[in-house]
Amino acid sequence: MIFEALHYLATLPVTGKANRRFIRYSINLWSRARRCSLAWAEHVENSRTAILSAMDGLRETRTVVVLGSGLLCDVPIKELSKSFDTVVLVDLVHIASVRLWLKTKGYRNVRLIERDLSGYDDLAAGKEVEPLRFLRSVPYLDFAVSANLLSQIGRGVKRRYEAEEPGRMPDDTVARLIDAHLSDLAALPCRTCLLTDISYAVVDRCGKTHEENDLLNGVLPPAANASWSWPVAPIGEESADYQIVHKVIAAY
Repeated sequence: MIFEALHYLATLPVTGKANRRFIRYSINLWSRARRCSLAWAEHVENSRTAILSAMDGLRETRTVVVLGSGLLCDVPIKELSKSFDTVVLVDLVHIASVRLWLKTKGYRNVRLIERDLSGYDDLAAGKEVEPLRFLRSVPYLDFAVSANLLSQIGRGVKRRYEAEEPGRMPDDTVARLIDAHLSDLAALPCRTCLLTDISYAVVDRCGKTHEENDLLNGVLPPAANASWSWPVAPIGEESADYQIVHKVIAAY
């Protein structure tokens, strides 16, 4: 807990005021990733492999944008930095340890952007919802990755929606913003790679499934090139008797 608190304090001054309330979620994810590194290893490797497969054969490699870059554990940052002139990492928060690691490794062509990718504020203001429209102004964009972000958008939007006064936001807010992300990604004039968990199951020690749920709020994802299971909370993380397993797809 002390290490997490220090990490929070180190991240606070390098994070914009509007996004500081999200730091604790990023630190919690960082802590879980450390605890569950063995259980997550296959998911991490599959994610990296999918991104590398998606970029294979690109004729030009000028700029790549990674949406939801997070802890970078599921992003092949070394290969991206070597292959592209510019690597742009976009997320609500870039925690201090990630910033320090990038600096230590000397990734001079990597740029960090803090941004809310949900589109929630535009929808609340009655504006057209195009959460990825800012990518149109990125020079020489040749590749864009949505890295295990979409279900996180869904959960974050759901929390905000449920905290609103009734009637302030459309009933289909969560589904609409998930669909907007998929539509904007598909409309980009460059090659793309979507990594996302689409559902979860609560499974006991005997392999029996006790609960299943959709993570995309009924929105259909594109056809997958690959899929796998990700034990987000292995046995012992949240329960001694159950694990929470997400189904992940890669589409490119």
